[in-house]
Amino acid sequence: MGGIAGVLIAMGIATLVNQFFTASVSVSSMFVGVALSASVGLFFGIYPARKAASLDPIEALRMEN
Repeated sequence: MGGIAGVLIAMGIATLVNQFFTASVSVSSMFVGVALSASVGLFFGIYPARKAASLDPIEALRMEN
């Protein structure tokens, strides 16, 4: 969601800047932005979840404050 919002904001800014200067957002940069955003989101979502899933529930609760 954030990657798509970022692309839409970039397109809006490019349209605004294009009134005074030459600016454009290429389709390939949109795909790269969304793909990079999705991969970072997946990594930082899956990595902690897998780490937490491997813990023993009793030990995890014992270490929690």
